[in-house]
Amino acid sequence: MRIKKKTRKLITQIVEYMIAGGAWFWSGYIIISVLDDKIALFWANFIGNAVGISINFILNKYWVFKTKKQSDLLNTTWRYVIYTALNAFLLNYLILQGLRDIGIEPEIGQFLAAGFFTVWNFIWYKVWVFKGQPKPKKRIKHHA
Repeated sequence: MRIKKKTRKLITQIVEYMIAGGAWFWSGYIIISVLDDKIALFWANFIGNAVGISINFILNKYWVFKTKKQSDLLNTTWRYVIYTALNAFLLNYLILQGLRDIGIEPEIGQFLAAGFFTVWNFIWYKVWVFKGQPKPKKRIKHHA
């Protein structure tokens, strides 16, 4: 059985996305876990995710979704910043705090949150954050 080229491309993109997400998750997880006992959870989450986000943006922009055009850099960066600020800094914090309130510490809660964000982020990255600018349609020249 042969896999269609489009399907193979999507599978490759998902694998690359998982690697980029893993780089974010593990860098953030280690920092949050180490800092949680030393500073407030909010700041541990902020610092851990700031490092992970930086790594994730570079990997997703230039490797996973391949939006390499310089003209897309500003547009993509702003979409990523807005989306990520809402998700990583607000939604992730609310998830971790909510789980802590029911007795699940961030060291475990971060894994639960990551499961949610794995699917959530892929969809939003593909359809909005890293979606390149539409290619201009070719103009057909008519000779009169």
